[in-house]
Amino acid sequence: MSQGETIKTTCPRDCYDGCGIAVVRSEGKISRVLGDPDHPISRGALCSKCAVAYNGVWLDSEARLLHPLRRTGPKGGGHFERISWDEALVEIAEKLTTIGAEQGAEAILHTHYTGTCSWLANAFPGRFFSRLGATEAAPDSICNNAGHVAWDYVFGSSDRGFDPRTAKDSRCIVVWGANPSHSAPHAHKHWLKESPAKVVVIDPIRHETAEEADLHLQLIPGSDAALAFGLTHIAWREGRLDSEYILRSVLGYEEVEADIEAATPEWTSAKTGLDVPLIEEAARLYAEGPSLLWLGQGLQRQPSGGNIFRACAMLPALTGNIGKPGAGFYFLNDGSEIIASKGAAPTWQEPDETGKAVPSISQMDVPDALNDPGHFKAYVVWNCNPVASNPAQARMRTGLAREDLFTVVIDCFATDTADYADIVLPAASFLEFDDLVGSYFHLTVGAQVKCSEPMGESLPNQEIFRRLARAMGFEEASLYHDDASMLDAMLAELGLGLSFEQLKETGWVWGSEEPVVLWSEGTFPTPSGKIEIASARAQADGHPRTPQPSADPRPPNGRLRLLSPASKWLLNSSYGNDTQIKKLMGSPTVALHPKDARRLGIEDGQRVALSNDAGRLTLKAIVSDIVPPGSALSYKSRWPRAEGGHNINLLHIPQKTDMGESTCVHGVEVTVARA
Repeated sequence: MSQGETIKTTCPRDCYDGCGIAVVRSEGKISRVLGDPDHPISRGALCSKCAVAYNGVWLDSEARLLHPLRRTGPKGGGHFERISWDEALVEIAEKLTTIGAEQGAEAILHTHYTGTCSWLANAFPGRFFSRLGATEAAPDSICNNAGHVAWDYVFGSSDRGFDPRTAKDSRCIVVWGANPSHSAPHAHKHWLKESPAKVVVIDPIRHETAEEADLHLQLIPGSDAALAFGLTHIAWREGRLDSEYILRSVLGYEEVEADIEAATPEWTSAKTGLDVPLIEEAARLYAEGPSLLWLGQGLQRQPSGGNIFRACAMLPALTGNIGKPGAGFYFLNDGSEIIASKGAAPTWQEPDETGKAVPSISQMDVPDALNDPGHFKAYVVWNCNPVASNPAQARMRTGLAREDLFTVVIDCFATDTADYADIVLPAASFLEFDDLVGSYFHLTVGAQVKCSEPMGESLPNQEIFRRLARAMGFEEASLYHDDASMLDAMLAELGLGLSFEQLKETGWVWGSEEPVVLWSEGTFPTPSGKIEIASARAQADGHPRTPQPSADPRPPNGRLRLLSPASKWLLNSSYGNDTQIKKLMGSPTVALHPKDARRLGIEDGQRVALSNDAGRLTLKAIVSDIVPPGSALSYKSRWPRAEGGHNINLLHIPQKTDMGESTCVHGVEVTVARA
């Protein structure tokens, strides 16, 4: 690589955008990390948080983990000594082998999520744990499993939505329970504004995307299913249901028809707190179509998140806003499945050769399980920071403090979780190895390109687990596949006609030259082949056969419903250790509606205490109608050590959603008082 060279690569963060990056090298070192001006999403500019962190803490060798470490002090103290890779691997292998022999491999728990979304680094380690027979903390249960389960009941798939390029043909885009201004900043900046469609945002929070929308429906948290029935009622009342599409492609309309007819605008207004004219205007815009419906991750993080998704599914199904240009529904896109030219399991998801079932546990059960000495004897953490992101933060800490719990943390940085590790292994950053990245919104595939050597002795995830497999004496060939052959095999399966070396030159490629109209054939991978508004599978699993026109009860006894979504400056807990990011975030706050502030005697800027059965947290109050009455807003994912040992997850009681044993963090209730 020559001096002054610019290298195209792709951002692998947990974000809808999937931006192209231009890395500038001078004198053999990375000097700047910028947006790729030729990429259709980033258009030469990174989002504000990545622009800061990728030129800050990610390039700072003093902030990175550089060598394997062994604990020397009490758990949680963060005291370690440097050891060699061989020493670390031998110790881990001996511990895991002993636990497997004495308690069984299911006594080993591993947890991971989306610290990187590049395909190899995110998925390859699963081969090791599958071969080992370890228990997995179900990754989506910390985020979005209720939506996956509900969408599967209705559509038979939760990861085939719409191609965003078809928005050029839309007349209405509904963004429900998502905040692109924080979680998809380029979609907020470009995609929503460049479509001719009217934008309707449905969200309790008046965020930037809501402020800039044509309509904002600021409903009471937990009333989303009632609103879905109310919007469908107006489409029914005004003759805008698509009877031909219902007859051809929908199962169960007659079973919800009476509930739809009963969901009058007045009833809906009482349930949601929205004015009738606003409800009617939004319903007409959507039903007229063609319309796109984007359901966000936050929408299903509620006690009745699964039912909410099933209720929202009625809108596209019954108005026929599916399978034609400018119409469709979206939760996530698995671009690898949508783009792939054949149906076999992709290389990076190759099945375990042993055929063993992988035991799992909900992330909501992890805090208590870690506190039970008879349950798990080892905890391996990779691609995540559970002390910052898991529920029941105080319980997480007491569980991790167990001396008999052998804990391994694999990360780029010394996180709050790493403080409790017995062994810490340094992971290479996305700038230090080759991989592939696919956006889960746009149907693009990008090359993640090695721009520099790994800092210190850090290694990519897949190389770490190849070495662990060797230390354990495992012989299965799939545990040792090299990156280069897997990358080319993955691209061949996608049918893009490119090798990885060729993709590196362009940086990225669309999965298809023209926009894809998904579900245009009108058949779905459900038992009936139709959209199942009435689901026998849901009923067999103990759920109502159809979605229910319900709303969560309002918090009693003066409590407030706490909303803790993603902030502008963090990607989950990523970037929480960047000095400039911490300055830009300022002190943690909680937003209260003026009515609640007056009732509680709280003034803007005062210190207030939020408390419930999980704990007590002191924050600075902001009095604002950014949230409706009865709600409080405090952004998630700060590193606890930067805030005196706790973040907002101290108050996260691990109650499960109605489906999928997933988090319903946006259903947490707190008492607020002057501190």
